[in-house]
Amino acid sequence: MREKTSRASGKEAVRDAGPAGAPVVLGDEPGSFARSVLAERHPALVRQVRDAFPYGRRQHAALDALLDETANGAVEPLGPAAHDHERWAAWGQGHFGRSWYDAPFLWAESYFYRRLLGAVGYFDDGPWQGIDPFAPFKRAELRGDAVEEELRALDALAGAAAGERATALLHASLWGNRADLGFRVSAGEPAVADAAVPALVADDSATLWQLLPAGASATVAVVADNAGRELIPDLVLIDHLLAHGHAEQVVLHVKPHPYYVSDAMTADVVDCLRRLTEAPGEAGRIGGRLWQAMAGESLEVRTHPFFCAPLPYEEMPEDLRKEFATATLTILKGDLNYRRLVGDRLWHPTVPFAGRTAHFPGPVAALRTLKSDVIVGLEQETLHALERSGAAWRTSGTHALIQVRP
Repeated sequence: MREKTSRASGKEAVRDAGPAGAPVVLGDEPGSFARSVLAERHPALVRQVRDAFPYGRRQHAALDALLDETANGAVEPLGPAAHDHERWAAWGQGHFGRSWYDAPFLWAESYFYRRLLGAVGYFDDGPWQGIDPFAPFKRAELRGDAVEEELRALDALAGAAAGERATALLHASLWGNRADLGFRVSAGEPAVADAAVPALVADDSATLWQLLPAGASATVAVVADNAGRELIPDLVLIDHLLAHGHAEQVVLHVKPHPYYVSDAMTADVVDCLRRLTEAPGEAGRIGGRLWQAMAGESLEVRTHPFFCAPLPYEEMPEDLRKEFATATLTILKGDLNYRRLVGDRLWHPTVPFAGRTAHFPGPVAALRTLKSDVIVGLEQETLHALERSGAAWRTSGTHALIQVRP
């Protein structure tokens, strides 16, 4: 089923209505979140990356060309010399030669980051190969006062009851870089403008802990999202799972190369572990345990090219599907993983989460702060309260969810 949507230019973009009539998210709608990302966030990011490194003329010219193309031109394919030319040629069928705003938002975002890496020479032979263009932003965050304060706050949790500690650490991992939450024991939900509207719009945390009882020989897969202030609480939660017997092994899945500005790679995991081990008090003890867990392989870091692909989890390759099928629980972190899990479409918010994740090969949990339009699994009463609030609750990062399909 396909429907046409009018664009401000007067042209018509074809929007695939997909299963159950849910239209795919495009960037063609004036005033939409997707359009603001393509028209405002991406150009700003190009300028930030350009200023963060002493790139040469060739790289400056390539970045300028990417800016012009995304704003005014049609989507161009990768050159035939690119190592992943054939993959992107297949993924981009029907999108090349058209406006960036007419492509599916998930694809356009992913391809933008691939093109940005190409512009700065990340994959090319030469001195800039493998240099993460987003590293300065990640490192500055790790060195910031907010991280220092959050690590100190771990001392207050050291003597807390296991259940209280588990709840606090799960919420810290959920909210990630929300500085007003951190690791505080008292933190539950951050304040929102309307007290009648819950910040946590769905909470299946009880089901999550039921799947991981203490003493079970569980294997937990954690698919990371962001580095820095989000990855540190993820690692602290992993330490709690291992130290308190909720998991015998944790496999942490990260990106194979830079993606979406702050997405975590193996180098970011190491940076966060060093930040923890160098800290005093409870943070340092947690870092030491995690360092030893990696050495003893009860914590293992893995990666896969699929994590940088513009595809939903429904289309994951068979090797990754088999791996997730063996996990007691797979925890998917963040907004992008959520969009890929349920499908980057404008579902009605009350569409059941279990139905949209039935394709996933094992029990799955989503921990996500809301930063895009896509959402499923809400109760009708919650949806009414959110819509009456008048707030941009889908995209502002002021609301979050914990959803689990056993």
